[in-house]
Amino acid sequence: MSDRTTTGAVAVAGPLLLGVRHHGPGSARAVRAALDAARPAAVLIEGPPEGDALLPLAADPQMRPPVALLAHAVDDPGRAAFWPLAEFSPEWVALRWALAHDVPVRFIDLPATHSLALKEPVGDQPGEQPGEETALAPGGEEATPRVDPIRVLAETAGYDDPERWWEDVVEHRSPAADATADALAPFTALAEAMTALREAYGDGGHPRDAVREAYMRIQLRTARKEFGDGVAVVCGAWHVPALAARTTLAADRALLKGLPKVKAEMTWVPWTHRRLARHSGYGAGIDSPGWYGHLFGAADRPIERWMTKVAGLLREEDRFVSTAHVIEAVRLAETLAAMRGRPLAGLSETTDAVRAVMCEGSDVPLALIQDRLVVGETLGEVPDSAPAVPLQRDLTRSQRTLRLKPEALERELDLDLRKETDAARSRLLHRLRLLGIGWGEPAEGRGSTGTFRESWRLRWEPELHVRVAEAGVWGTTVATAATAKAESQALAATALSEVTALAEHCLLAGLPEALPVVMKALADRAALDADVGHLADALPALARSLRYGDVRSTDTAALAEVAAGLAERICVGLPPACTGLDADGAEALRRQVDGVHSAIGLLVAGATPAEAEAAPVEAGAEAGATPAGGLRDRWGAVLRKLAGRDTVAGIIRGRATRLLLDEGRLTEDEAARLMGLALSPGTPPTDAAAWIEGFVGGASGGGMLLVHDERLLSLVDAWLTGVPADTFTDVLPLLRRTFSAYEPGVRRTLGELVRRGPVPEGARNDGTDHAYPGFGPGLDADRADAVEPVLHLLLGRTPVPVEATA
Repeated sequence: MSDRTTTGAVAVAGPLLLGVRHHGPGSARAVRAALDAARPAAVLIEGPPEGDALLPLAADPQMRPPVALLAHAVDDPGRAAFWPLAEFSPEWVALRWALAHDVPVRFIDLPATHSLALKEPVGDQPGEQPGEETALAPGGEEATPRVDPIRVLAETAGYDDPERWWEDVVEHRSPAADATADALAPFTALAEAMTALREAYGDGGHPRDAVREAYMRIQLRTARKEFGDGVAVVCGAWHVPALAARTTLAADRALLKGLPKVKAEMTWVPWTHRRLARHSGYGAGIDSPGWYGHLFGAADRPIERWMTKVAGLLREEDRFVSTAHVIEAVRLAETLAAMRGRPLAGLSETTDAVRAVMCEGSDVPLALIQDRLVVGETLGEVPDSAPAVPLQRDLTRSQRTLRLKPEALERELDLDLRKETDAARSRLLHRLRLLGIGWGEPAEGRGSTGTFRESWRLRWEPELHVRVAEAGVWGTTVATAATAKAESQALAATALSEVTALAEHCLLAGLPEALPVVMKALADRAALDADVGHLADALPALARSLRYGDVRSTDTAALAEVAAGLAERICVGLPPACTGLDADGAEALRRQVDGVHSAIGLLVAGATPAEAEAAPVEAGAEAGATPAGGLRDRWGAVLRKLAGRDTVAGIIRGRATRLLLDEGRLTEDEAARLMGLALSPGTPPTDAAAWIEGFVGGASGGGMLLVHDERLLSLVDAWLTGVPADTFTDVLPLLRRTFSAYEPGVRRTLGELVRRGPVPEGARNDGTDHAYPGFGPGLDADRADAVEPVLHLLLGRTPVPVEATA
């Protein structure tokens, strides 16, 4: 049953049972007041007993909540569970109170060695709703509790919103009022309600709670024998009636008999406020951890202090918010609370007031407030002395050495690989990605796009600690673990593209020890794979890898021979593979042709001057021996074959023509001739549209080509206007896909040119004699002359008088 339930306590002839709702500031204050009043001899807290050895670390000055106890199976680190604790968690308050007063403190919930072994989750770790498992908890599907105690009690009290009832009764109780009240009164009253609910609903549809409660009763008996009746128990309020029930030791042990076990390890890990939010998937039971943290930390005037925080955030975002706005927002929030019959303005009232006063009715700034303040980006810290797997310790050392502090807030990181520190950061992030630890993701860089630039998007999530534990099986350091995993993946890979991608990762991550194994696997797969598509998929990664040696000082000579051999085999096998394709196959091969073209460009650019000037090799030359210059010419010949064969799919012919034109291997007259043939009346409209898509489609700058080459535009226009009406609808999807990829400005310019229409022959004023109708008004000599002085000024040159050139 949900430990979201309630706060309740029952005083029996023996221990003091304090029932709480996890992560509640009101519950936390009530627990602290009760402990101050009762002064127990020992404190027992709902949690895994394996964490007892870690409890003293909670008093370490370096320990800053939110934090979590992380338990994972030694033989299966991915089988893990968290017990999160925030500063306003009643369990954390009880733990810190016990340590501050030198009072023995223990965890009494079912051990993690059992809970990790059970197929289904066994319940409500601090901050987790029973029936819900953490995102990494073992086994089972997420279930919804059949009975929500808070909802039942709220409806009984006449509330339609259970969260609002809970806040009014517990969370919004002022500290001043608590100081004058009976510290045990709220616990006693709500414990009676929990007892009535358990009598009515039994286990609430979650029979596994009986196992946990049996273990907690056994631990409670043991503590009473050791410390007497002066024992305080802090647990979920739903469990209070069960712990107060009179049962026999034999009956409780019978419930625990035969439970499965796994070997488990436990440590403290940093947690985040975002992970405490219910929508994050961790079932924390609160929507607004930042708001709750504010309520717990505000000594007085919580609404005024909250509005001040909101105003500060909005000012940081360059929004005008004055002191008068803050005062008016506080007044409005208090007025709304009074009108709604609430003892204190809650989050809904403060949000409505902020929207009306500070945001001018807009929800856009409220999204920022919700993300930064209501939920929050606080990331906890744990001391260095906390247990950790060796891989985690090495990662922590690397983070400190490279000044890469884990942060909960997402941030951009731009690296200059020419700098030693930035290059080391890049290697670390790439190694972690290879290990499946997604701390950083590559991002589109800002500014320079050179090969020495690299951009990352960093965000540290608590579950990455589990990923680190999982990766610990590969080695004790990040470098050795990444090397071992790369070698294992190379041996297990079945596709050539997988091995080439792995080789690229190894070079990016700086793993020279793994390259021999990867290169052997790459050579073996390349020799056996005869599929041109597979070869075309593999070549771009190899070509990119060969370029890394320029900036990363990586020896890539071992890849050059394999890359040249793949390129040679592609040149031989590509023309036959481009025939007999359907539309989807042709589009896929067109993308592969683009990839191969870019890859060969990289291979040629990375060659030595002597290789770049080398003559083409003979067709029978040994694979892998193709000089860069010969490879470039060989690829150009392949593109000419593709552009001139009618049996090749139209989209590939058009793309080959465009690549030849861009490389200067095809004159504009030849390109216009090929376009004229492709758009001739005898060509089916769908084939012609596919040719156009290959020639000017995508993000290849085809739109600008049509803007500046009026001859090509006129050919496209003449073909398009001549498409029969009954077939126009067939080619329309292809045309829309082609032209919709252009920039808005390009589409607008093309529209203006087409609307203006062709200039009749003889109507031009540029003195040229074209054999084709062109678009646009022609050359305006007077306007061109007006630009000339500005150009001379920009270039710093003195204009030459016309008489001097005559």
